[in-house]
Amino acid sequence: MRILVVDDDAMAGEMTGAVLEEVGHDVVIVENGIDATEALSEQGPFDLVVSDMNMPLVSGIDLFRNLRDQGEAIPFILLTGDEPGPLLAEEPRLDGCLTKDFTLETSLIEAMAAALARHGKG
Repeated sequence: MRILVVDDDAMAGEMTGAVLEEVGHDVVIVENGIDATEALSEQGPFDLVVSDMNMPLVSGIDLFRNLRDQGEAIPFILLTGDEPGPLLAEEPRLDGCLTKDFTLETSLIEAMAAALARHGKG
């Protein structure tokens, strides 16, 4: 699977990418929502987007909403340092919202499976 990782923190992006590559996925990492939009149109197709929530310029939730407003239905998982419940309540169309913590290695893989199944790709 081809996955776009969006994170303004290079170390966090690399760690997320490593988790995904470890289980055999092809990963492209970009630093912000603007680069993500460009990557989706110029380097696509991608099977999934995994994005940090808190980024300058365009937040992860704004990136998600922009994609949906453009008719892009790609599965989308949001990563946050905050409690994910309120974000999911605010934006129930998200395919997943995970806390960036020590469980990410397993929780991300589980969330991916659920997101892909939700989109009929699992």
